[in-house]
Amino acid sequence: MEFTAKSEKIARRIAVGVFALIVLLGSMRITPAQDAKKRYPRMAPVDQYLMDRDAEIALGRSGAPASISDDATILVLGRHGYETAIKGTNGFVCMVERGWTSGIDFPEIWNPKIKGADCLNPPAARSILPIALKKTQMTLAGDSVREIIDNINAAFAKKELPALESGAMSYMMSKGSYLTDNGDHNAPHLMFFIPRLQGSDWGANFPGSPVGSGSYWFGMDEANPLAKSLPPIRVFTVTVRKWSDGTTALPDR
Repeated sequence: MEFTAKSEKIARRIAVGVFALIVLLGSMRITPAQDAKKRYPRMAPVDQYLMDRDAEIALGRSGAPASISDDATILVLGRHGYETAIKGTNGFVCMVERGWTSGIDFPEIWNPKIKGADCLNPPAARSILPIALKKTQMTLAGDSVREIIDNINAAFAKKELPALESGAMSYMMSKGSYLTDNGDHNAPHLMFFIPRLQGSDWGANFPGSPVGSGSYWFGMDEANPLAKSLPPIRVFTVTVRKWSDGTTALPDR
């Protein structure tokens, strides 16, 4: 992949991830963070996060190229969690993530406008998606951050959640996604899920690097006391030049 100066600037913002997802990683640093927290201090009524079913299916599919998403399973958000709208055949799962699937530190976690199309490959659908579904279910049930972290860790300990599979990754290439009030979108990208390690091993978040990183589904700054109790999964994001429909997102050299 080739990157320009403009793409490098975008890449430095990509650590938010969406939806993942999605998605939206808490490692992203939004300049008006305090203002965002004031605008979205708490969860809005559930209706504000719901979408027209057909529109959500279409947006979810747009997370990856049609050659992948046409045969994928499509999930839509209901009042109590995600539901299967279309059963696919290729093992991929596409969904539209909301702000709460981002990092817990993300200032716009309760922003109802956030809609991040994400298509997970089969290893991610088997080992990453269950975390997303559980976190969404607990969020809609009104569980606190501490309760969500504790319950997910307990589920891992009891093997109610599967271990991370090798090769887990997802596509977030939809130009129709809305990932943040700070610029609407941050370019098409891929996400790779691996056991937690230092982001520096990937050159993540370095100036000019196309790679961003954060803790998956939580994205919390490592300085936060709760970070030590997060599930041991890290996500790396890599920008790409084209949207899922084949149009150019980042200019040629």
